[in-house]
Amino acid sequence: MELPSSTILQAFILTAIAGLATGIGGLIAILAKKTNATFLSASLGFSAGIMLYVSFMEMMPVAGEQLMSIYGEKTGTLFLILAFFGGIALINMIDFLVPEAINPHEFHGVEDMDKKTDLKRTGIIVAITIAIHNFPEGIATFTSALGSLEIAIPIAAAIAIHNIPEGIAVAVPIYHSTGSRRKAFWLSFLSGLSEPLGALLAYIFLFKFWNPALNGIVLSAVSGIMVFISLDELLPTAEKYGKHHVSISGMVAGMLVMALSLYLFI
Repeated sequence: MELPSSTILQAFILTAIAGLATGIGGLIAILAKKTNATFLSASLGFSAGIMLYVSFMEMMPVAGEQLMSIYGEKTGTLFLILAFFGGIALINMIDFLVPEAINPHEFHGVEDMDKKTDLKRTGIIVAITIAIHNFPEGIATFTSALGSLEIAIPIAAAIAIHNIPEGIAVAVPIYHSTGSRRKAFWLSFLSGLSEPLGALLAYIFLFKFWNPALNGIVLSAVSGIMVFISLDELLPTAEKYGKHHVSISGMVAGMLVMALSLYLFI
């Protein structure tokens, strides 16, 4: 399937912006004495709302239509289901393999990490694990942008929001162990490079085989990844670090914004 070079370039740019938002978390970590938990809770809920709405209301229907047009309703629906839960299994396996204590998806506030021992080693390990975790997210942003910028831009924004606490998790231990704001910021910023790297590998290994069937399968798998991230990471973290109604209001707001943005492009 031939795509304009401008579309491919835009997909790479969106993925890079989403991934390198970890640098924003780095700035927060070195400038703030305490995490603004209420704002973070609303933002994470907002991100979850975007991901859940676009997964179920846009990406899955498009994937189902493509797969059923090729394989028929019965087989196409089966492939849709298998790909969706395959995406969930992939991201769940990654989370399972990373110990909770160093898992960047187990959020720690600035104030929570201040007294940890061996902080420099912790920061480096977290940076490495972020690279592992963010790989599928880079593929998700890149492949969605190949299909539709109207879908990809909100997804990139949602992933960027949820990368902020990951940047905090990297920057805090580095800053408190070295005293260097510059090192803390740049390591948190660079830890997000795994997302554009994931996009690059998707381009190298998947793009030459790209067709409507593969597009449908990837969209389904990406939907599964985003649903799992929303339910396993974003909403629980938002609940933990903010009041219940703040996180839920953020989620509903994210769904509403996603719904209106899709409506405007009908």
